[in-house]
Amino acid sequence: MTALVSQGHDVVTFDNLSRGDVRNLEAAIATGRCRFVEVDCADLDAFKAAIRAALSGQRGRAIWHLAANSDIPAGVADPQIDLRDTFLTTFNALLAMREFAIPEFHFASSSAVYGDFGDLEIAENTGPCQPISNYGAMKLASEGQICAALESCGRRASIFRFPNVVGAPATHGAIFDFINKLRVDKSHLPVLGDGTQQKAYLHVDDLISAMLFIAKAGQSKINLYNIGPRDAGVTVRFIAECVRDVVAPNAEIIYGRGDRGWVGDIPRFRYAIDRLAKLGWEPTLSSDAAVRRAVRDIAAAVAP
Repeated sequence: MTALVSQGHDVVTFDNLSRGDVRNLEAAIATGRCRFVEVDCADLDAFKAAIRAALSGQRGRAIWHLAANSDIPAGVADPQIDLRDTFLTTFNALLAMREFAIPEFHFASSSAVYGDFGDLEIAENTGPCQPISNYGAMKLASEGQICAALESCGRRASIFRFPNVVGAPATHGAIFDFINKLRVDKSHLPVLGDGTQQKAYLHVDDLISAMLFIAKAGQSKINLYNIGPRDAGVTVRFIAECVRDVVAPNAEIIYGRGDRGWVGDIPRFRYAIDRLAKLGWEPTLSSDAAVRRAVRDIAAAVAP
């Protein structure tokens, strides 16, 4: 939101604060160009009422839909979580786009829509998409709903397929979890899986840059792009060692068995970003540089 405000946009942010913290918006709110409304986007009546009040008869220019359940294991344990927080929030946002005649829709999707392609470098047309988590399934369903909705309302949509995103402030993820574990016990760090899991990691600053770039430069009806670094990623072992070296250098790292941390985890993942590079955007940080920076920043933010 801060990035949108810095570009001169007036922004209203809707969130139920199940994962977020309104303090993250303080800088944007202080400009007078950003307002925050606490509301559950899965509650259609409450959501539409909040939008109507916020617009006050004016017409919105775009919906940036970033709300979802980000806890994949929780969604595996209870599929209703992703149905509600990942899909219904999208469905309701599209209904709002129709009712309030908002022309643009920008959507945070995920690499989880693809499923497990092993070491294959995944491009936007790689398929068939066969997600192995409820989170990925509901993101894929959301993408389909966006494409269908644009046939009857709206002018343009962006679909951003995220890789693993790191940076501060953090609420979840391997780096956040490892740091919190070592804050409790500096003697050892338990890791789910054998540490060989390898994925691409993008710093949140690069992610924001890419989304804003696509929203401006993408002129197709549906602008679907993988966003990620130009490398094969780093392993969980690398991340664990980075965290240990910063937080508790003498800690012993204890790995589990197998190459999956949980049900729905994809052990290896490589992204092709040629389509986005052709549009004119490149990341500033590699996976290893993004992880190292995120470890430092999150460790500094998490109280010892």
